[in-house]
Amino acid sequence: MKFLALSSRTFLLTALTGAFVFSLPSGGMVSASHRLQTPEPQVETKVEMPRVEEKLEMPREGREVRRPSGVQREIRPTSEGSTRVVPRSLRERAQEILAPAPQPDPQALPLTPFPVPKTVSNYDDSIIGTPLASQEQCVRYLLRYNPTPDISVTPQQLVSYYYQEGEREGIRPDVAFAQALKETGFFRYGGTVTPDQNNYCGLGTTSTTVKGAYFASSELGVRAHIQHLLAYASTRQPLEPVVDPRYDLVRSVYGESTLTRWEDLNGRWAVPGTTYGQSILSMFRAILNE
Repeated sequence: MKFLALSSRTFLLTALTGAFVFSLPSGGMVSASHRLQTPEPQVETKVEMPRVEEKLEMPREGREVRRPSGVQREIRPTSEGSTRVVPRSLRERAQEILAPAPQPDPQALPLTPFPVPKTVSNYDDSIIGTPLASQEQCVRYLLRYNPTPDISVTPQQLVSYYYQEGEREGIRPDVAFAQALKETGFFRYGGTVTPDQNNYCGLGTTSTTVKGAYFASSELGVRAHIQHLLAYASTRQPLEPVVDPRYDLVRSVYGESTLTRWEDLNGRWAVPGTTYGQSILSMFRAILNE
């Protein structure tokens, strides 16, 4: 190492690794303990590790989690309210594939795919609605006034047809059955319509000489009755194929207009029929007392 004096206070230190300028007090000597030792250059190596962002997706309850190994697991709830992962065996998976999924019971499905207002009062006079009377009450009321009705099926079966067809189309079946009792005289007939016609509401009977429509079965006769009520009360097409021979006639006459109350049938379903709807509702309320 070599020192060169530039002035009385300044020295220039030249070393193998570089040059430094520093100051010392005048007249002083640099002792061995104060000699500068050139540090080895330190190279800072910065290695940046790639960040791996792991995204965990929490499976929904009951959803299968597919693993790369081919093992399926299912998230199931526990009794404590948390969830646990349950491995599914190959046998269970094979059974699910081979066994067909259970189909919903058609009888358990709603009968109507459209909303029907719920009937809550026996003084509700709407044609569209839900039944208040039970099928048993309807049967008891019929047999009270006519123990031997002239019909091709049992009273219980006939009433069940009214509930089946009425609930499907949103027509109140208990009141429709009361109308059938009025039209047929508790299924004694005695007028223009005869029992073999299965015509329970005088469809097509326009005079004492016109017998009206014939139906091949009691079920079709009830269906025609319900469809005829629907033709007056709604612009909606029946869910079942139309068997009412006068359905299109009623719809063409009323267009977008409808009759919503049983009293609105006065002078329309029956002529003159000034209290026709009221008498039907009176019989319906009597059924509720059975």
